[in-house]
Amino acid sequence: MPEQSQLAKAQLQELDATFARQINNDRAVTVQFNPETLKVSFSNQVQQPQGGGDQRGPQAQQFVGAGTTKLALQLWFDVSALEAGSQNDVRRLTQKVAYFITPKRNPRSRTQLIPPAVRFLWGTFKFDGIVDSLEESLEFFSPDGRPLRAGLSLSISQQQITEYGFGAAGAGAGAAAGGAAATPGTAPLAQATIGSTLAGIVAAAGLGGDWQKIAAGNGIEDPLRLPTGALVDLARTAPVGQ
Repeated sequence: MPEQSQLAKAQLQELDATFARQINNDRAVTVQFNPETLKVSFSNQVQQPQGGGDQRGPQAQQFVGAGTTKLALQLWFDVSALEAGSQNDVRRLTQKVAYFITPKRNPRSRTQLIPPAVRFLWGTFKFDGIVDSLEESLEFFSPDGRPLRAGLSLSISQQQITEYGFGAAGAGAGAAAGGAAATPGTAPLAQATIGSTLAGIVAAAGLGGDWQKIAAGNGIEDPLRLPTGALVDLARTAPVGQ
């Protein structure tokens, strides 16, 4: 049987004002689920020169400033996938990400506030910049009104266009470790659609013989009637009957 390796998890890290080194290590955030896509966009600032004459054609455009590079991604957090009692409100997790858009005092000025410099690091992908927008969507609530699942749309930008940054292979939390078994939260959750059964979801993932243990690990009482949109952690198992 092939050995499994622990999945490298993306991180948000705070950098100093010069983007040279990581600071406040306790503020680093390890994502719960790695993003599905990363979108990087580049733009230059150009303008049409003023004045008379024929200004048509590409030669009329002038580069007037530094370019901009932007990274856009979406992160998901779900406290229903955690051990019972560890967290009961998903915002206790997402507030750690919101820290990176919250301005704080500039050490070089008594009055100026600036947002923290941030690095997004996942494997060999590295991007340094400033968080310029953050949108949080609360998607799922407990019967007593506690938000349990949230999606964060995050935009990080740098006011320049530079060569690609590369991190070390496996950089981020949980870098590959040979022989380590899969652990809860290291892969995106499987989501139930209309009419889904747990046995069907588990079989589609190639784990058909383990659906009862997965049901026990996720606390699923009726595996034949999964609520539409319910998330199942296929890495979480428990002995049947316990």
